[in-house]
Amino acid sequence: MRDPNPRVRGRGIRALRAAGVDAIACLSVNDPYVMAAWGDAAGATGKVDLLADGNGELTRALGLEVDRTASGMGQRCRRFAAVIEDGVFLMLAVEPDRGVTVCGAEHLLEAMSESGPG
Repeated sequence: MRDPNPRVRGRGIRALRAAGVDAIACLSVNDPYVMAAWGDAAGATGKVDLLADGNGELTRALGLEVDRTASGMGQRCRRFAAVIEDGVFLMLAVEPDRGVTVCGAEHLLEAMSESGPG
């Protein structure tokens, strides 16, 4: 397993909380048992809400599915970050490729400060 810690620990979480973010969640096309194991291994349990989208229904509804069957992984969810307030998407950033460019805490904080108070 690739080390996920830079995305779920430390400065990013503290900075988002300091900016008034109430909840940080991670959605994955996976089952809740895998999500729980990943959360424990990544040190995310209790810091990040881990959301299992076992059948990919939410992922499809958001238009964020990606086909990884060629590498034996089936349908997955694109890496994304969203700012949601009262059930309304204020911002949706979808990674254009592998890696973390627009979904990192720094980018989210910048986008939130540019949009001003909710």
